Order: sequence, then C-alpha cells, then structure tokens
Amino acid sequence: MIFITGPMFSGKRAAAKKLLGCDDAELETRCACDVQELVHQREDIEALADELAKYDAVTAAEIGGGVVPLDPGERAARERAGRLACLLAERAETVVRVFCGIPKTIKGEKKK
Repeated sequence: MIFITGPMFSGKRAAAKKLLGCDDAELETRCACDVQELVHQREDIEALADELAKYDAVTAAEIGGGVVPLDPGERAARERAGRLACLLAERAETVVRVFCGIPKTIKGEKKK
C-alpha cells in the first residue's frame, strides 16, 4: 500500500492517480481518499488502519499543524487522525508526502 499525505488541496489525488497509473474511475476502487475523516465514525483505529491497508493507496490530509482547537472534541479528533496516519505509514510499503503538487517519497521506493 502507498500512503499519501500532505496539506489539504495539495495534489494528493493527482499523485495517487499517477503512482497507480489509473484514471478517476479506477482511483475510486483502488484508493481510499481523505481517510482522516473516518476517525469520527470508528472507535477502533487499529482495525480501521488494517482495513485501509488493503487498498493500493490511501490518502490523508495532514491536520493539526495549525491552531490548536479550543474544543476538546476537536482536539481529540485531530489526535486520532494523527494516530491513524502513523498507523497507516507504519503499514505502508511506500509513504509519499505531497506539497504544492510535488510528491516526495519519504519511505520506501517510488512505484513506477
């Protein structure tokens, strides 16, 4: 599995399509996108990470790099999203960070 992360709207989906060599329609079946939102719906993030690791690629926006929310629930959600990202990176063969549309491999080798 390739884990692709980076800021919101940084080009993660485009990078996933290029890395997987697929179009928009195929991406929907091979890639789980914006998985940081799933932590609101699932209690067991270890099991969630295991399920997501079955995809060819997974994308998640980096969150938590800005202002710390005052709301305790929002802080907890950011922490859970960060933990999910760590679990996915651990399970991934390759981790790519996309910034300003530029993918940079930070773990493993870039797929051809």
